[in-house]
Amino acid sequence: MRRRDLLGVVGAAVAWPLAARAQQPAMPLVGVLSSGSPGPFAPAIAAFRAGLKEAGYTEGQNFAIEYRWAEDRYDQLPALAAELVRRQVAVIVASGGPAPALAAKAATTTVPVVFTAVSDPVKSGLVASMNRPGANVTGVAALTIELDAKRLELLRELAPSARDLAAIVNPNRPDVDAQVNGMMAAAQSVGRRLVILKAGTELQINAAFEQQGTQKFDALLVGAEPFFLSRRAQLLALLARDAKPAIFAQREFVETGGLISYGTSLLDAYRQAGIYTGRILKGEKPGDLPVVQPTKFELAINLNTAKALGITVPPKLLFTADEVIE
Repeated sequence: MRRRDLLGVVGAAVAWPLAARAQQPAMPLVGVLSSGSPGPFAPAIAAFRAGLKEAGYTEGQNFAIEYRWAEDRYDQLPALAAELVRRQVAVIVASGGPAPALAAKAATTTVPVVFTAVSDPVKSGLVASMNRPGANVTGVAALTIELDAKRLELLRELAPSARDLAAIVNPNRPDVDAQVNGMMAAAQSVGRRLVILKAGTELQINAAFEQQGTQKFDALLVGAEPFFLSRRAQLLALLARDAKPAIFAQREFVETGGLISYGTSLLDAYRQAGIYTGRILKGEKPGDLPVVQPTKFELAINLNTAKALGITVPPKLLFTADEVIE
């Protein structure tokens, strides 16, 4: 064989696998946009990956994830959402309440958006309806502020002598006004006075507890809010210092020393979001996927904390609790 022919054969042999690799589809990239921080959201992200695995997707094998964490700075969310769009992600998963979901929706009309644990996605303007979301957005709803009335009833049952109640909310939350109005109505329905405390930073959380000199409260309702979940160690330390009973929306508070919680399962919401993300990666349109409605509710009680506060938990609550920590 002449040298020119030999080089041609060798060149073709080298070029063929390169061309074949170039024709292989790129691994889809999933963007996660979160209002929170990596540490506190680690269990939720693990549940999200589990949902993706149920749908047939394993990270590193047939998809990759890129994260953008706002670290509780809600004003950073629009820029972070725009970054993910520029990265040409296949799906944006909005994590941590309505704010990241709204930022993702504003950033793109073409990239599918899957939100997690948003209280009222229709009222928030994320979807046209629960059954037919339309456009490029769908996800998992959560009953968060809607359950505050039930939480106040449970708090009254657990601490009947608590007459003056307080609720702490994040003023940076997009639907904070609706949250506050619902809390005030709920307090009125159970015949209790309610003071609203506002905190959107660590310093403001401390300041809210120092207000007790002028705005005394006997027990606390901690509003459903990703920021508070990421600052639960700080909140629980202040509650323990002042010996105040409190109720929370997430079980994670009770697992780390909180008294009682009632709400939808956060981990199940993220698992469902993972399943939807997998279905979209397979070609389904987000606008055709109905918003997932919460079906799992959790009541958790920490008996160690109750004992430290001198509270006797009624047998009825113990019987109905999904988790009792002793």
